Formats: sequence, structure tokens, C-alpha cells
Amino acid sequence: MNLLNIEQISITDFAKLNLVLGTILESSENVKAKKSAYILKIDFGKNVGIKYTSAQITNYSLEELIGRQVVAVCNLPSKKVAGFKSEVLILGATSGKNVHLLRPDIKLKNGTLIG
Repeated sequence: MNLLNIEQISITDFAKLNLVLGTILESSENVKAKKSAYILKIDFGKNVGIKYTSAQITNYSLEELIGRQVVAVCNLPSKKVAGFKSEVLILGATSGKNVHLLRPDIKLKNGTLIG
């Protein structure tokens, strides 16, 4: 991704993103995915609830993801990924083929808004 060519958006557009903190409850392999991916069950608190996603974050083990807090965009349309309904987009920083998940430096309540 070339950041120099990305279209600028307004603060109003940015404010439309529902960025929410959640905790991964379950993780498993998405065996139907062409590229290695995991299916995650995430608790985003009472306002958003439990959501599922398929994510290419296989530089983490399935076990180390359980209980980990993550930041996700929760108001994008659902997307079919290898026959699976992915409901949220987890945010992370990319480094080569690895994705390093964004998370707070202290444990916070699920459903905490990011802004």
C-alpha cells in the first residue's frame, strides 16, 4: 500500500467508523480459506455483542489469541470469506507477511470506543 496516493477523508468520514475494543473468546483455523486464516469469536461488550471474523493473522498461535484484546471496525458490511460470514475488521500493523494486532496497553472494558 502506497500511503502517498491514498485519498484524504474528512474528520466527518473518519467519525463514521465504529472502532471498538473487544476480547477474543475463541479461535480456530479457517480451513476453507485459500490463504491461511483464523476464525475468531470476539466479545465487544453489551452494545455491539459477540461478533465473528476471519483474519489472516497466523503469525500468532491460536492459543495466544484467546483472551487478547483487539481493536476492530464494527460497522462495515459483513463479507463472505471462504464461505464464512466475517462481521468485523480487526486492525493491525503490517510488517512483511506479519500482522501485529492493535491493542491497549492496559486491559479495558469490552465495548470501549476508540477515537
